[in-house]
Amino acid sequence: MDQAENLRKMVKEQTSPRTVARVITVTSGKGGVGKSSISVNLAIALSRLGNRVIILDADFGLANIEVMLGIRPKYNLADLMFHGKSLSDIITLGPDNIGFISGGSGIQELTNLTRDQIVYLIQKLVELDEKADIIIVDTGAGIADSVLEFVAASSEVLLVATPEPTSITDAYALLKTLNRKTDISLQDTVIKMVANRIDNYEDGKELYDKLSLVVNKFLNLKLEYLGALPQDASVSKAVMKQKPAMVLYPNSHFSKTLTTFANILCENTSDQIQSKKGIAQLFTNLLRSRIKK
Repeated sequence: MDQAENLRKMVKEQTSPRTVARVITVTSGKGGVGKSSISVNLAIALSRLGNRVIILDADFGLANIEVMLGIRPKYNLADLMFHGKSLSDIITLGPDNIGFISGGSGIQELTNLTRDQIVYLIQKLVELDEKADIIIVDTGAGIADSVLEFVAASSEVLLVATPEPTSITDAYALLKTLNRKTDISLQDTVIKMVANRIDNYEDGKELYDKLSLVVNKFLNLKLEYLGALPQDASVSKAVMKQKPAMVLYPNSHFSKTLTTFANILCENTSDQIQSKKGIAQLFTNLLRSRIKK
């Protein structure tokens, strides 16, 4: 048995049959659509429902999560991989007991990992599965390979779009690029669209219908609808104050709607999501081409 097969066997043994974290990847076709704000506030809403939630900031080099929380982490993923820090060292505590991990440069350097480093990373991420019920991965925006790889490796994806024409076309471009990549299979991936900054809920459904129509017609994948988040001044106010809207404005339309989303997600017990393998499996999928070398 070669080393790659040994690694796959190790991950399978360590992620089954025990309970592993549910991984929700949040992404978008373009920047500036509120993706990171949704990640942070959804994490708080899920935590308030009794879940242990950790955010992994995979938006390379931009540190959006820590800026929105107004918290500067002492260590990041690179410190775990290259500077001898433990998993507990790199998890920073945020509001409502959510944790978050800053990607730093560690994720960018994954393509250069040795096999031994890959084994080490997977082993550490198995520990992360034990520390969280839900892990939210906040990706970068657009169709960069790093974003596409995270989305393709995930079993559950939230695709954020706004009514702006550029947001809609870029969201479709992201899905089209994923669909065209021959080395990517989306058969086990559930993609749910979130319509953000909507004037009314009917407009959100109309936005989804437009995108879903072209997706169903031209792409070999299914797009589901989670719901619409209203245009809400409290969100931009919270961002300026570097505090989550769920904390500063818990009774705002935005916060109440995200609470509804959290309830919907927690009620979702489909076989597809129940068959999840956690964050360790996500990174195994992400590094599969490297493992096979």
